[in-house]
Amino acid sequence: MQTTASQTYEENRHIATCLREAAQRLADQGANPYRVAAYRASAETVEALDLDIRVLFESGGVDALGMLPEIGTGVAQAIAELLVTGRWRQLDRLCGDAERTSAFEAVPGIGHALALRIHDLLHIDTLEELERAARNGQLETISGVGPRRAAGIRTALDDVLSRRRRWQGHVQDAGPGTEPPVELLLYIDRLYRNKAAAGVLPTPGVVQRATAHRRPNADGYMPLPVMHMTKGGWHFTALCLHAAMRTPEASRPTDWVSLYFYDALQCEHQRTVFTETYGSLVGKRIVRGREQECHVYYAG
Repeated sequence: MQTTASQTYEENRHIATCLREAAQRLADQGANPYRVAAYRASAETVEALDLDIRVLFESGGVDALGMLPEIGTGVAQAIAELLVTGRWRQLDRLCGDAERTSAFEAVPGIGHALALRIHDLLHIDTLEELERAARNGQLETISGVGPRRAAGIRTALDDVLSRRRRWQGHVQDAGPGTEPPVELLLYIDRLYRNKAAAGVLPTPGVVQRATAHRRPNADGYMPLPVMHMTKGGWHFTALCLHAAMRTPEASRPTDWVSLYFYDALQCEHQRTVFTETYGSLVGKRIVRGREQECHVYYAG
């Protein structure tokens, strides 16, 4: 299946370029050398394929990609994401770009302003949470979303999630048992915020990208400081959540932090850390979705 690159394919070259760019960005930002080497090796594999990688994906899915030399589950999912959506969210983040927009904006019918209202008022972050809100009526409590618009969003969301499941393959969402402990997530959050406040973290600027959807940083958003580190057997990337790094005049809180963590297979998981504003843990940093563990952590 893999020979010398006597026969090349444009899409293969594009994906290899994206993988190399991710490797270089990680290296420039001080990430673990193992991750850097893994992406570079994956790029070599893709570029040397003697068939169109899209044909391989269409016939065998993520599992077929994962059987290629030097390509683990996480990289296979990244390749599938590029093939299905034309984007790779992890590369966007490495370039300081993705968190200026919400994941909800991938759903037709949801613009930037509405996405922020949904985040702020329903306190949800993921498309799965949006799906639940759309089905249980919560979405219709948002100003500007009536029954007809909510129905349209539900239909569009079904399509978006269906496409995303194609490139996620059979990997299940991580649960607390397959994630770093809460105390480690809170440690990474604290370290990131301290370093960001001290101004010692890299802030990827807007540069020419391999992907075609780049926008200039002229929309009022400040660069996103990013931190990479390895601890407890996990590779972490930390950065401020989507709209948190807006212009200084914006009133939105600036303490929401996205933590992305990767296991040995480079599979990506994510949690959001924020400051609680009510209840017994008011003022404490909380890992969204793992609130009960945070109660135990602070009680101990």
